[in-house]
Amino acid sequence: MNVPAHIAIIMDGNGRWAKEKGMVRLKGHQAGMESLREIVRACSDKGVKVLTVYAFSTENWKRPIEEVSGIFSLLVRYVAKELKELNANNVQIRMLGDIDPLPADAKKAAQKAVDSTKDNTGLIFCIAINYGGRAEIVRAARLLAKQAAEGQLDPASIDEAMFASQLYTADLPDPDLIIRTGGEMRLSNFLTWQSAYSELYVTDTYWPDFTPDKLQEAIDVFNGRDRRYGGIKA
Repeated sequence: MNVPAHIAIIMDGNGRWAKEKGMVRLKGHQAGMESLREIVRACSDKGVKVLTVYAFSTENWKRPIEEVSGIFSLLVRYVAKELKELNANNVQIRMLGDIDPLPADAKKAAQKAVDSTKDNTGLIFCIAINYGGRAEIVRAARLLAKQAAEGQLDPASIDEAMFASQLYTADLPDPDLIIRTGGEMRLSNFLTWQSAYSELYVTDTYWPDFTPDKLQEAIDVFNGRDRRYGGIKA
């Protein structure tokens, strides 16, 4: 079986899952954390090199303050509860996005997760938080523009590889497989540059119900795809 080197997941459907069960939306996010734990374990066990999950977008600040605060509180709880096991399993945590605007406790938890796992050599677990694909591209453009303005590089030398080196994912492979739970047929500003040739898999299953077995179903579908990267196979 060909296991994707990099799996990225848009964890959608927490709110709808909770609503259908007569619960407040935050209960859905809590249930989603349980699913996240299982999927991280499964990816590690399967030999996936990189797992990236979309936890909080730059647009999610528009949501009710109670929900936003609750999501960041869950991040703090997740780090406190899971960090020991993640370290034991040699998982390295990275944050994609700008964590500076996060509440102080959430920012501290995020930094602790990164610092305490930075030397681990197993699964690279990227949490995209306060992340937006377009914002990431603009950030990369500004970094290159600054270097050009300071005379450190010739603008004519900028190519795709140089541009990619300024992204949050600079040293990581592009995602082979992007999974979206909850049934919506869009990327929602997730890994806009990196997803150019990713295989997409959308399931109606809400994120809290997305199990390791359903992850395997997605991988099986991925293995049935013919990836040509714009070319034609003989």
